[in-house]
Amino acid sequence: MWPAVSPGPRPDIPYPGEPGQDKKGLDSFFPTFSFAVQSQVPRGCHELHHEVELGVIIGRKGKDISEIGAMDYVGGYTLCLDMTARDLQEEAKKNGLPWTVAKGFDTSCPVGSFLPKEQVADPHNLPLWCNVNGQMRQEGSTADMVFRIPTLISYISSYFTLEPGDVILTGTPAGVGPVQPGDIVEAGLGSLIRMSFKVQVEEKSM
Repeated sequence: MWPAVSPGPRPDIPYPGEPGQDKKGLDSFFPTFSFAVQSQVPRGCHELHHEVELGVIIGRKGKDISEIGAMDYVGGYTLCLDMTARDLQEEAKKNGLPWTVAKGFDTSCPVGSFLPKEQVADPHNLPLWCNVNGQMRQEGSTADMVFRIPTLISYISSYFTLEPGDVILTGTPAGVGPVQPGDIVEAGLGSLIRMSFKVQVEEKSM
């Protein structure tokens, strides 16, 4: 997760001094199966949290992109749920280890449909919401971003070459919380994109 939306301070995440302090990386850093249409509780996880976010989809290859021209590299947008194995993350933090398992397990990032950028008048003024079993948990707006999209693209591309299809998650509103197997998670990007899925337990492969 790139912490770019912050309606209020998150007690579990330090206020960022620069983009990317709390990482959900690009899809080149996590397996393809991190991206999914549902989410499963990974093995060993007893505290899975939802984080609804705007996803920015890169449309063309770029490196060292300036903020002025950054939006030219956007191909479109999507709705993402950054499902985080919070207990595994906290254990990794305590031991100074990477958060790869906590943030990048199979099905850790359910995504909605693709929305061409031409259909979004202002990506910095979109409602974001998430409810669990019909109870609203998160309700915010991309207007509350700490770092706007051009800043994120410019910063990230100064370290990583962006490729078409890369997805940048831009941060989550307040209200992050736990889900249990069987819970129904619904999320939306205003009325533009909606998704709904049942949280499942990961089944062991034969």
